[in-house]
Amino acid sequence: MIVYGKNPVIEALRSGKDIEKVLVAHDSHPPYQVAKLCKERSVKIQKVPRAKIEELAGTKKTQGILAIISPINYVSPNELFKDALKKNSFILVLDHLTDPQNVGNLLRTCEVLGGVGALLPTHRSSPINQVVVKASAGSIFHLKISKVSSLSKALKDFKKQGGWVISVERGGKDIRYTSIPLPCALVLGSEGEGVSKSLLEISDLVLSIPMVGKINSLNVSSAGAIAMWECVRCSIIKSV
Repeated sequence: MIVYGKNPVIEALRSGKDIEKVLVAHDSHPPYQVAKLCKERSVKIQKVPRAKIEELAGTKKTQGILAIISPINYVSPNELFKDALKKNSFILVLDHLTDPQNVGNLLRTCEVLGGVGALLPTHRSSPINQVVVKASAGSIFHLKISKVSSLSKALKDFKKQGGWVISVERGGKDIRYTSIPLPCALVLGSEGEGVSKSLLEISDLVLSIPMVGKINSLNVSSAGAIAMWECVRCSIIKSV
């Protein structure tokens, strides 16, 4: 949902609703109250051309400010972790993925294969918008989604609670011959930068998908699907 204009944006922030981000026109400044509330709630303020705000709002009467309200309610990371531990399942960690189509595709696969949900960073991440909802085929409404300011800090907490952190990245162990422990957090990096160094450093395992074709890379949603299936396959083998 889109909310535009100074006072409606302020009230949206005060309401406690989950807000993806606030957009402010390049040629203006965020009102003091908006900046203060965004800081308190860790909501990102992004400067964009005024035309972009008017396009999203469908009107020129925006006062140069707009808020994107999330279609879902976020949960705390501890709630996400607790569910993964209880179900002995996996969660996705989307390390600065900005393409909503990829995010939606990954969430769809996660739900289909029995994953609990996903952990996303507050900044430099795709908003959960109508594109994500559509690409997930609505499966996002059956998952638990959490946003945190620091992925590494949250994952260290997950490890303390008994979870494993598994990164999918080049240069790791062959995923075909590695038993993936559960419950785990599967870390997937952006296509441009891969998994962040800070997350690789705290990973219990780094796994790679072997490639023999002339194209030596996979779309992140495809790589994620393979990794999630391996989680399921390993759990089936261990239960037999």
